[in-house]
Amino acid sequence: MIKNGYKGTEIPYSLGEAMSNMLRITDGASLAFHTMAFLVQSPGRWISTREIASELGVSENHLAKVCQRLAKAGLVESVRGQGGGFRLAKSPAEITLLEVYEAIEGVLKPIDCFLGKPVCQRSKCIFGNLIHSVNTQVKEYLASTTLDYLCCKS
Repeated sequence: MIKNGYKGTEIPYSLGEAMSNMLRITDGASLAFHTMAFLVQSPGRWISTREIASELGVSENHLAKVCQRLAKAGLVESVRGQGGGFRLAKSPAEITLLEVYEAIEGVLKPIDCFLGKPVCQRSKCIFGNLIHSVNTQVKEYLASTTLDYLCCKS
């Protein structure tokens, strides 16, 4: 908790921490995006976590957890054992980046105030409509961008 200049109220975290969360792409979400892009490149083929991890240069254990979440969300199919692995469960044109993000992070909940609780009146916010505008643009981009657009269009 930090004290701010408004009547001694406490703010739950610093402005810098809140700003870094405005567009928060965790390692897990980034890994999910890259894994899905990798799977698009080999349609229908079962690809092991070992092969994906090797190609991406990441921990196979971390990747396995990410792939399990993608499978639970219905974005990939999985088969265990020799010759098994993961592949897309749907066409790349049917999978949005928002679905991939939310499979890992949960529902994207935009913030309205960097401080967590506004102490200023909305009309006098130092950032004006910037926070809402950026959040809306990011969510719209993720919701309208499919894997085929990113990976299959020139």
